[in-house]
Amino acid sequence: MPWPAALLPLASDPTAPTTLKETHESVTEAASFIEENWATWLSIGLQILLIVVIAAALRSVVRKALTKLINRMNTSAEAVEGTALGGLLVNAERRRQRSEAIGSVLRSVASFMILGTAALMVLGTLKIDLAPLLASAGVAGVAIGFGARNLVTDFLSGVFMIMEDQYGVGDKIDAGVASGEVIEVGLRVTKLRGDNGEIWYVRNGEIKRIGNLSQGWATAMVDVHVKPTESLSRIREVVQQVADTLAKESPWDERLWGPVEVLGLDEVLLASMTVKVSAKTMPGKQFSVERELRWRIKEAFDAAGIRIVGGLPAEGEDEAAADPSAAVAAPSALSNPASPQSLATAPIPPPAAPGGPRITK
Repeated sequence: MPWPAALLPLASDPTAPTTLKETHESVTEAASFIEENWATWLSIGLQILLIVVIAAALRSVVRKALTKLINRMNTSAEAVEGTALGGLLVNAERRRQRSEAIGSVLRSVASFMILGTAALMVLGTLKIDLAPLLASAGVAGVAIGFGARNLVTDFLSGVFMIMEDQYGVGDKIDAGVASGEVIEVGLRVTKLRGDNGEIWYVRNGEIKRIGNLSQGWATAMVDVHVKPTESLSRIREVVQQVADTLAKESPWDERLWGPVEVLGLDEVLLASMTVKVSAKTMPGKQFSVERELRWRIKEAFDAAGIRIVGGLPAEGEDEAAADPSAAVAAPSALSNPASPQSLATAPIPPPAAPGGPRITK
């Protein structure tokens, strides 16, 4: 059965040879274009693949090296923790948090630098002009940095605090805006526990000064107030006996890092005198040493008959009677009716009666 002419466009349409010719030319041009540029495309693709592979391998190597370094730091901290001075010199939790924070920052910085450099190299391989992109990125970075300057300040302050080891977990610090024991150190916020149990969240950028009470050593200071009639040599002897006994007993022999010293007479008043006692102690233990010293000095003074200020008088001795004039107020100028103050406060006399003398101008 013959096909209708309407169903045979190639045979009936006079423009069909022209269309086939144009299609053939387009295919030929595309083939020739691909044949001419396939080597360039292959070279660009291989360059991009090589850049990506090298960047990924370099990033993996750097991150593994940093992780190995952090694990070695934590292992050394755990090894020292079991020794006699481990509890004094090394805090494993503090070292762990510090090393993990530093490792996180270093890994992030390394990844950003490696991947950012690889991305720029890929764009350069694709013949893309990087000048407008870098200019736009610079403007965007300035805008973001200006808008989030507090966040950037907190982050940079936290990085330097951790790297310089200004404080760590377990330290008792005075940060100005708050004080207490450090329970967590972050890149943006430091968490403190106050003396009453409250938790303070302090932004690192707000910390202008830090007083670390747990580094090095501390000083225990005790003021002994005694009667001015007591013998100073006797007081020194009794206090020194107390100090020698304290330094030989546990746990005070570990908390004392130096001998207890009687510094001497610090203040002399009419009814009392003050003898100052000092001792170098383990960080954070000065308050317990001070309380123990006061307790033992008080017991030793009672046994030796040395009277302290505010104590009971000695047997057969009465306290001096209070000065009766101490309760008398100072004389007032108004008590003298002839004084200028009394005259100034005198009432104004009433006006003269009618018919009496009058004062005229």
